[in-house]
Amino acid sequence: MTVAGKVKQAFEKDVILLRLDAILTSKDLGVGTRNSTKYKRIVRSVAEIGLVEPLVVTRLGIKKGSVLLLDGHARLAALLDAGATEARCLVALDDEAFTYNKRVSHLATIQEHYMIIKALAKGASEQKIADTLNLDVAAIRRRRTMLDGICPEAIDLFKSRSVNLGVFSALRRMKPLRQIEAAELMIGAGNLSASYAKVLLAGTRKGDLVNAERKKVGGLSVEPMDRMQREMEAVQADFKSVEKKYGDNVLQLVVANGYIGALIRNAEIERYLGENYPELLSQFKSIVRATSLDQNQTA
Repeated sequence: MTVAGKVKQAFEKDVILLRLDAILTSKDLGVGTRNSTKYKRIVRSVAEIGLVEPLVVTRLGIKKGSVLLLDGHARLAALLDAGATEARCLVALDDEAFTYNKRVSHLATIQEHYMIIKALAKGASEQKIADTLNLDVAAIRRRRTMLDGICPEAIDLFKSRSVNLGVFSALRRMKPLRQIEAAELMIGAGNLSASYAKVLLAGTRKGDLVNAERKKVGGLSVEPMDRMQREMEAVQADFKSVEKKYGDNVLQLVVANGYIGALIRNAEIERYLGENYPELLSQFKSIVRATSLDQNQTA
């Protein structure tokens, strides 16, 4: 949105320091959230290095100095639990929490990896990073080396996504071209789990494996793995075929739907079809109704 040719400012220019008792919240953290790994990691991070990301608030007119918290309920709770009385806050000019949260880009798995590498390069110890992220040192080491053996193209495909660490263990056993193919299949299917990566690994040809001597995956012997490989190849071929034709098919559907809709909106044509071809008219109306419903749900 622009005002007089300029981009509208979303936040106040300066980060301000506010008392925590002046910040009003719109929700309470449940017991489940407080017991979650994510919350414990935030608590540990606040205890180790303080608040890294400011709280996001908006000013309220009902009471001078009071603000409403838009983003950072877990961070605020962690600060209160730690006995803090003040926090740095970013003041939003829009009071809709949804509008703000919609623009938040959470840390992706590969971004976290680069963050750890950068911290280590600057002299931070593995133990310090582990304490900050509420992880053990072994987990930090796994994250540090998780991209070893992964080709740049596959890394680029996953760079902005939250990926299970087990995915990279499975990809590492594949050759680069198969890594790229597997990454595209996982993203296309919307499944970035380690279990799906293992299925793709089990369905990989010997020639596409780093080690030609195939190892058991999930306890499967060679024969079931060969059968799974053939079935997986057929599924992949079908998936790529559907993906390739999807755009053209949707375009044809939209054009056909518009044409059919224009036909049945014509009173004379509708009457003629109703008298002579009632089943065809019923099908036309069903097509228009179904397509309109899909478009409304997408919107």
